[in-house]
Amino acid sequence: MSSALSQPQHRIAILVLRDFVAFDLAIPYQMFPLVSLSGGHKPYQVSFCGPEQSICSGALSISDIAPLELLSQVDTVIIPGIRNPLAFSEPEVLQALQQAARAGVRLASICTGACVLAAAGLLDNLRATTHWQLTPELAKRYPNIEVEEDMLFVDNGQLLTSAGLAAGQDLCLHMIASDFGAQAAETTADFFVMPLERQGCQSQRIHRQWLPQQQQLANLQLWLMDNLHLPLTLAQLAERACLSQRSLNRKFREQTGLAPMAWLGQARIRRAQSLLESSHMSVELIASSCGFASAAGLRDAFKRALGVSPSNWRKTYSGFSRP
Repeated sequence: MSSALSQPQHRIAILVLRDFVAFDLAIPYQMFPLVSLSGGHKPYQVSFCGPEQSICSGALSISDIAPLELLSQVDTVIIPGIRNPLAFSEPEVLQALQQAARAGVRLASICTGACVLAAAGLLDNLRATTHWQLTPELAKRYPNIEVEEDMLFVDNGQLLTSAGLAAGQDLCLHMIASDFGAQAAETTADFFVMPLERQGCQSQRIHRQWLPQQQQLANLQLWLMDNLHLPLTLAQLAERACLSQRSLNRKFREQTGLAPMAWLGQARIRRAQSLLESSHMSVELIASSCGFASAAGLRDAFKRALGVSPSNWRKTYSGFSRP
């Protein structure tokens, strides 16, 4: 039996509340069960949990819902958005979330689900985000929360929050990468035909100005992914895109939320993650193939980005990788 198959499943409970937003609930319910590791191992077990056995939202009804006690017995609880979130007040739900937090359970909200965590007092003195239309009111209602008005998601470790609707997909991919490595997240993103590049710091609001430069930047990004091994400079990137350095910086930030060299650095880290997980290449060779000047440079970048060394990342995730 492979090491992946012998691994216990990570248990996820999706908290179902009255007037839940169906899209927010569907994201984790669809994404996590479809994650597949080496040997076909399914690392996640997903269930519904809530204050009632059956809960409706519009024409959609969820049944066979486990009781709230389950929240403290799982590894992760996901709180989808609800309608009229600032009016939420169900003491038994808030107490169950508080108990889960004390038990060390990871809590993650999608969209307006952040208001439920806020009502439970679990976001006090932390950074958090929610749908951009709600961030001003959330900040006003809960002054002890550092509300990030223009981020896709915020990861505080045990407590995570995402912006509205589709940002929940980015948060789920982020958690998959944290749990089982970059390759698992990449494979999941491919299955759902969605990009992996959207980072938590990326802007929630998309300024839709369909200009010729957008195709230039798309071509540049594809070229960069094929040439990560090269020692590239901002001047070279600007020349490749037929833009000035200033224009490239501005356009790149508008479309990705990152400066060009920051995006390139993250792409190199993601490539290194995948190689560490799926190959027996030495750290030195991986560093060279990903554009780092030395193995020490890769180690420094890895620790800054992920908090661990490349060797520790490989030790943790190589057993989960696809062959």
